[in-house]
Amino acid sequence: MQILSADEIGLTFLALFLLLLFSFIGGKLFELIKAPKVVGEIFGGMILGGSCIGYFFPDLFNSVFSGYAEEGKVLNIFYQLGLVFLMFSSGFNTNISITKNNAKNYGLLFFGATIISMLSGLLFPTLFQDAFIGTAANSTAYILVFVIAVAITSIPVISKIFFDIGMMNTRFSNMVLTVSTLQDLCLWILLNLAISLVETGTFNLLSFLITTFITIGLLVAVKLLERVIRKLNIVISKNVLSISFLVSFLVIYLLFKLNVNIMYSAFIGGYLMRSILPKSCDEMDKIKDFSFALFVPIYFALVGIQLDVIHNFSLLRFGLFFMIAFGLEFIGTTGVMLFSKLKKKTAISLGITMNARGGPGIVLATTAFAYNIISIEFFTVLILTTMLSSTIAGYWLRRFKNDVKDDG
Repeated sequence: MQILSADEIGLTFLALFLLLLFSFIGGKLFELIKAPKVVGEIFGGMILGGSCIGYFFPDLFNSVFSGYAEEGKVLNIFYQLGLVFLMFSSGFNTNISITKNNAKNYGLLFFGATIISMLSGLLFPTLFQDAFIGTAANSTAYILVFVIAVAITSIPVISKIFFDIGMMNTRFSNMVLTVSTLQDLCLWILLNLAISLVETGTFNLLSFLITTFITIGLLVAVKLLERVIRKLNIVISKNVLSISFLVSFLVIYLLFKLNVNIMYSAFIGGYLMRSILPKSCDEMDKIKDFSFALFVPIYFALVGIQLDVIHNFSLLRFGLFFMIAFGLEFIGTTGVMLFSKLKKKTAISLGITMNARGGPGIVLATTAFAYNIISIEFFTVLILTTMLSSTIAGYWLRRFKNDVKDDG
């Protein structure tokens, strides 16, 4: 077994200290201006990275964050743990309950935020193709990523916003998270299709159907087995912390082997624990508090540190893409929800909230870029779009939370 030297361990702790420091400062500054703390944490990482300090002092930056060969992999473990625990907490705090009373609203929201947004998005990929397509030069895969980027909603970021402003477990948050979960399931399936097209050049129908069945079937299975699972409550309640970690890590591994996205797997693990422990418990709060103090801020800081707005970036194309993506999601969602019995302000709030692309938008950008589906410029545009759209959603929800939280 390979081990790190004392100097390498010390350098790792220095890097973690700086990530936490800049994330903490960025979060506090954004809280002071009533912006989402999570966006401030990403901004803190952005200042630390190639857009600012890493650009002006590259040798110093590299000596801390690339000081030894395996440092990137070590920091990536903290990145993944941050994403996993954030999604685990989101899953535990999400009440997926589609009943006769809310089925129409949930269906309308999914149709407007996903179907209409994606179909409308098909009109625009060619406007950006020369600058946004990756070296794989696969137009179909690029178009899939483009329309996914228009429609995608962030479960991690919007969950963090709900946590920060005290809206978690309201009717509004449950509607947004439920529909976002169903929406992201469909979009991850499409992303897998885009990756398959680039890797093999062909469409494997059997593999696609298997992944689709597993992805969608998991939530249904947990929901149907909820009463059976709760019989384990007596055993679980005495060992909540240990069992939570066991469930989370095992579910992630098993689903990963079945080609299910790690982020969604962690969400399922949290939702499974909710089925076992339907009521709030202090032990689960301890997991959330610890994760939100350590792993989650590091995750968002590492997202920000990858941004480079100095090179390979067009402010004009970013502005145009943002207006198209935000506008299509807003019009599709709000327009459809006006046909529901919800208040007009709630319909508008849903249009803005479903625009928070956050974590999934970042995962989409990093994954598509890793497979050369998109260019470095589109990668940067996608991440900046997630930050700006999440900021707008956070401001809006903070302002109107009392008007919409019980509507739905």
